[in-house]
Amino acid sequence: MSNKIQAIRGMNDVLPDESPWWEFFEDTVREVFRCYGYRNIRTPIVERTELFVRGVGAVTDIVEKEMYSFTDAMNGDQLSLRPEGTAPTVRAVLAHNLLYNGPQRLWYSGPLFRHERPQKGRYRQYHTFGAEVLGLPGPDVDIELLVMARRLWKALGIDGVQLQINTIGGADERRAFREQLIQYFEAHSALLDEDATRRLHTNPLRILDSKNPAMQELIEAAPRLIDALGESSRENFEAVRSGLRDAGIEYTVNPRLVRGLDYYNLTVFEWVSDRLGAQSAICSGGRYDGLFEQLGGKPTPGCGFGIGVERTLLLLEESKMPSRQRPDAYIAHYGDGAAQYAMKAAESMRDRGLAVVLDCSGANFKSQMKKADGSGARYAILIGADEVASQQVSVKPLREAAEQTRCTLVEAAAMMVNAVDSKRG
Repeated sequence: MSNKIQAIRGMNDVLPDESPWWEFFEDTVREVFRCYGYRNIRTPIVERTELFVRGVGAVTDIVEKEMYSFTDAMNGDQLSLRPEGTAPTVRAVLAHNLLYNGPQRLWYSGPLFRHERPQKGRYRQYHTFGAEVLGLPGPDVDIELLVMARRLWKALGIDGVQLQINTIGGADERRAFREQLIQYFEAHSALLDEDATRRLHTNPLRILDSKNPAMQELIEAAPRLIDALGESSRENFEAVRSGLRDAGIEYTVNPRLVRGLDYYNLTVFEWVSDRLGAQSAICSGGRYDGLFEQLGGKPTPGCGFGIGVERTLLLLEESKMPSRQRPDAYIAHYGDGAAQYAMKAAESMRDRGLAVVLDCSGANFKSQMKKADGSGARYAILIGADEVASQQVSVKPLREAAEQTRCTLVEAAAMMVNAVDSKRG
């Protein structure tokens, strides 16, 4: 009988051979965000449940079914693992009065948690990179975010990602449209599935976002929100579309795109790929000008997006990616005084920026050389009694046909740095 403790379903380990993919993605996103003047903010993983009830919406799937919530045993507070990143960011901005000196461009990253059925690209613990612009009205900010996302896909080498956009107008317009939807779906109540029936009088706009194939014909024939919008919302949407055309960004207007969080208004969007199956979106977002008020602040415009890291990595697996991380050198040593000298050699090489693995097994040279070859290192550094006596090292190339040489630590480090720089160049 096994007594090994397994990971929680839908919460996955990222192993060392997978980490280079994550690091490449993370480094690329951070650099693109930096180029646009976005600064990093970090919020707690655990927040008060009320933050998401007020911010995301009490009758959303996230709050009703998906949050990991619990009662703090110390003081009885109702707490939740964060299921999304925008509401915590706005909460932090309000708490620390970050808008006192003007608008903010912020980015964040980290794990999010939703209790849903795990499937490819959709997990109970998943990761996001988010970008938020706070204090600036659109539509130029909406366009900047979409242009920045387009630059990111190029930097990552991801092709075939399509942009879908829509406008959901303002709160008053949605309230009026809500009555139209209720009347329409009530007239076809026999065709509604369980989720749609539950949402009909609480959040009917979410019915439009249903992925149930049996519901699609009914949804296609439903009234369209964009047809119920006033002049101001239409002009805003046209300005966004015009800006995207000027930027050379192709897009599709998806009138059924409503997003699943109540704080959105006006522009909403998704970047999608047809290579991911049902979970096609890798980046989603929009404008949320009412969220600050919902969380107790003054009326403040906001706009942003979140990138699903795991889903994006699925696309990266199809493209040209860096191989797993390999050390520049592997140091094998054996004999009296060799361990101490090997440690000195390793630190000297690391001082020059080289990645060095020091064998600490105590095995013989033959065994250590097998490990050196298996590590993927470009060079093996051999230290035995002769090298200790002469205060030198033997350098053996492992990935090319070249002779083993003996030289000083300084010479060995310089030779490897030159070779590594040449390879990277």
